[in-house]
Amino acid sequence: MIVVQGFSGRRVGVLGLGRSGLATVAALAAGGAEVCAWDDSPEARARAEAAGIRPVDLTRQSALDDLATLVVSPGIPSLYPTPHPLIAAACAAGVPVDNDVGLFFRSLGRGDWAAMDAPPRVIAVTGSNGKSTTTALIAHILREAGRPVQMAGNIGTGVLSIDAPEEGAVIVLELSSYQTELARALTPDIAVFTNLTPDHLDRHGGLGGYFAAKRRLFAEGGPDRAVIGVDEPEGRYLAMQLAEAPEDMRVIRVSSGQKLSGRGWSVYARRGFLSEWRGGRQVTSIDLREMKGLPGAHNHQNACAAYAALRALGLGPRQIEPALGSFTGLPHRSQLVAEIGGVRFVNDSKATNADSAARALQAFPRIRWIAGGLGKEGGIVALAPHLGNVIKAYLIGHSARDFALQLGGTAHEICETMDRAVASAAADAEAGEVVLLAPAAASFDQYPDFEKRGEDFMACVGALAQA
Repeated sequence: MIVVQGFSGRRVGVLGLGRSGLATVAALAAGGAEVCAWDDSPEARARAEAAGIRPVDLTRQSALDDLATLVVSPGIPSLYPTPHPLIAAACAAGVPVDNDVGLFFRSLGRGDWAAMDAPPRVIAVTGSNGKSTTTALIAHILREAGRPVQMAGNIGTGVLSIDAPEEGAVIVLELSSYQTELARALTPDIAVFTNLTPDHLDRHGGLGGYFAAKRRLFAEGGPDRAVIGVDEPEGRYLAMQLAEAPEDMRVIRVSSGQKLSGRGWSVYARRGFLSEWRGGRQVTSIDLREMKGLPGAHNHQNACAAYAALRALGLGPRQIEPALGSFTGLPHRSQLVAEIGGVRFVNDSKATNADSAARALQAFPRIRWIAGGLGKEGGIVALAPHLGNVIKAYLIGHSARDFALQLGGTAHEICETMDRAVASAAADAEAGEVVLLAPAAASFDQYPDFEKRGEDFMACVGALAQA
């Protein structure tokens, strides 16, 4: 546990008693704070009481009196579309509002860090797509290099639940916009911005607010090094703002698909090769084409971002390259499930919107595409330019018939359920083709989450393998 510092003997409110909220209560209490915890959900309050936490109704009149700060779980809106009433009341009363990420950065350094020859370092990753894969890839390469590493944040363990890091250790954080928008301290050693596409716009009051939430990771204290994806205007703008001069090596520009030039530091992937350039000269080149855990241009972008962060940390290309090749990918994200009779079965259940599905469709040739679920606004109309690799679509779930109307001339079959879609796609597929689950839709019509949908796909493929 990271013990929260600075609140000993002071009264601190915690709003939200999910995973991060419960961890925050424990970390604050360990630091000597008097914790008053609340959740609007009776079920969450009951779970907290079962864990030994007595909820205190912070919504009652005068509950904010003498409160040093209010710590809010990331799922609770603080401004848009409407602030939670308790947060609005705290703002009106002048009570500071923070979250667990802010407490983490405030409290991470221990008194004995000054005596360490190699104090722990923090790498924080944000962006719209590829955060989880980039975070996991960085952690994987560090483990392969023999470095002690912990992975936390929006992936895996909550930031306050990790162990206090040892000398020379690295903490790799995945941070969502929900986490960066409110944290009062954001001071990683290295910060990574993967890319920006429209998402969570209601929560942030539009695309500008969404970008502003991401930008806070780089503006609130400033990392020693910033790795910035520059394939979108926002990334190019952010890199420009951070760099003091064209040759400023504190900013590493990253791209997938375009060659980057200039006097600075850049890492880009083109035609399956990763290239690192510094000061107008090429430093190294790595062939990504046969790395099965990193298929497609979107994963090559992730590889570039991870490579750049690790180079900023001091690892050499010869340490990084073999570990890139041994990375197997994350579950439900371009995950190779099996190869049966020369046909690859790939689980990208995390592709819950058209943008994510487009990236998956560009990663493979000759695709048997399983899509559908609870469709989002716009459906799959935006995928029309990316259907050239699709031999046939196999449609499932609530949106199956709507998706069929949006496929144009692409062959399709309405299967409704996963088992029918997998069986039909497998029966049609020939050696060299890929059966790809990239739903371009939410899962909630048939599954509780995208993980369960991906697990069902994997189970259906597993039954095929045993037949």
